[in-house]
Amino acid sequence: MRKPLKTFSHLAPARRMPSEYEVVSSHLHYYVDRGFEVKTKLDDWYARHQRASRLRGRDWDAYRDPRATTYADYVKLQARREIEIEGYERGMDEPRYEAELPEAWAATLESFATLRYPFHALSMLAAYAGQMAPAGTITIASALQAADERRRVERIAYRIAMRRRVFPAFAADSRATWERDPAFQPLRELIERLLVVYDWGESFVATNLAVKPVLDAFFMREVADLARASGDPLFARILATLDEDCAWHVAHSRALVFRATAMDASNTEIVHAWCETWSERAAAAVRALVPRFGTRPLDDPRRLLAIDPAVVKLSAEGSDHAGARHPREADP
Repeated sequence: MRKPLKTFSHLAPARRMPSEYEVVSSHLHYYVDRGFEVKTKLDDWYARHQRASRLRGRDWDAYRDPRATTYADYVKLQARREIEIEGYERGMDEPRYEAELPEAWAATLESFATLRYPFHALSMLAAYAGQMAPAGTITIASALQAADERRRVERIAYRIAMRRRVFPAFAADSRATWERDPAFQPLRELIERLLVVYDWGESFVATNLAVKPVLDAFFMREVADLARASGDPLFARILATLDEDCAWHVAHSRALVFRATAMDASNTEIVHAWCETWSERAAAAVRALVPRFGTRPLDDPRRLLAIDPAVVKLSAEGSDHAGARHPREADP
């Protein structure tokens, strides 16, 4: 009599007890090999934008999040970070803190409040990547990234509410600013173009390895430095905590691309092209906002790429993606 298969029997070739992460995240998408049980128009969408993606792969389930993040781990981690942020916010939670901020920085905060619109779109893009991903491990990482992006939006909204207790009209025109202010239109165009990239591979690479590294470097680090210099150090610490999420987004995305280039060398050139095209667009969008935010001009965007075109191909030669550095650690 044959022994019944365990729920993780597909991991048996590793000849070791699988980790909790491997058990709960791998081989979740039965339809990738078998197709959907019921044929609908949705199947055509997946055929065109998932299975026919220019980012090719034979075994996407071999991808692993370097942090091996399960839902339980994620909840524990973010609970700690939320406690940290709430501590900073308690320090800001008095009218005097907001009222005494320099006028120039207050104007910058007004512009920063508008970012809840593009940051919300980044959560939509992460959710789309998770929906279309050909492996459960990718879906889980993308879903948790979407949650991170919503968390960032919520913290911006909370800061708006705090300032409105002192300045009731604060950020009242954010939507009009996003839709019509000339300084924001390059960013708006960039985001709207990204939202209609349906190839899951290009959407993932363009968002996580080209556009987000540029936006995060500017809004989470450059603006944080400005906040610190402008007498708003607690907000700078909040941005730094949120930037820890962004560092993980880069890490798990790099791991995926390294896996893709190891599976199929032709992916290397495709990833290079996507990164170059979309990072230039992101840099142009940020440059338009530099005068509005009062920060220094942005460096060459290629220094901020999460995937350096010079090193992607090393993955096919056995490079260790776990050692990939965050863009803020890039060599000068």
